[in-house]
Amino acid sequence: MRKAALGRRARRPIGVFDSGLGGLTVVRQLRRILPAEEIRYLGDLAHLPYGTKSTDEIRRRSEECARFLMKQGIKALVIACNSASSVAYKLLSEKLPIPVLDVITPAVEEALTSSKNFRVGVIATYATIESGSYARSLEARFPDAEYFLKPCPLFVPLAEEGWLDDAIALGTARRYLGPIKKKNIDTLILGCTHYPLLGKVIAKVMGPKVRLIDSAIPTALKLKELLGRKKILFPSKRRAPLKICITDYVRNFSRIGEAFLGEELRSVKLVKVP
Repeated sequence: MRKAALGRRARRPIGVFDSGLGGLTVVRQLRRILPAEEIRYLGDLAHLPYGTKSTDEIRRRSEECARFLMKQGIKALVIACNSASSVAYKLLSEKLPIPVLDVITPAVEEALTSSKNFRVGVIATYATIESGSYARSLEARFPDAEYFLKPCPLFVPLAEEGWLDDAIALGTARRYLGPIKKKNIDTLILGCTHYPLLGKVIAKVMGPKVRLIDSAIPTALKLKELLGRKKILFPSKRRAPLKICITDYVRNFSRIGEAFLGEELRSVKLVKVP
């Protein structure tokens, strides 16, 4: 009976939510590393951005998104939003009867594992930096490491405009990253789901000696390990479906979403999440 129950559970989808479309960069890696797993993505576009909202409101929105996805019968939840990860992860992991992953913890663990000199940089939005989530996570895991945080807010509109590797992107990256490059870091966490799209220009500015950590990759790897440990990996090979739900349409939705996801957007449904 237990084996049959585990088999049914293994066939359930994985839930992923974000305040917008940036979380599709996380889905992109999940589909690369866990291609057999069906994914239900919820983009809460009607209430973005989360980063400017109060802690209580971010938690409330995160609970509503989690509740919506739980009704889809998910077997695990990924919080693909740095703002929600920073203030709602503990709440959701305690409340939900399924595994919950954030995007901050795996990125920090990967950075500290890969760093040789334990001088780690973090670039993110103002809201994520000011939340202290990365600073707390780094301090908790390796208090002797030195870390340097830098907000790079213009990277978000650049990613959404598709200005990824031109003179404007390069100039902006040089302006933002110059001070942190002087800190002699050897590892840089991309602390926003938009930033991997600018990975080439960031790498060009930082140079070959600095490793970039895209939080989506260690998050997907950690989820794979977790599902395997709980024996709820999908039991056979396939290219699983992806179902996308959004709470509002935004300008250039398809272009932005497909740039983040790396494939054509299919099966998109407008939904109401209270």
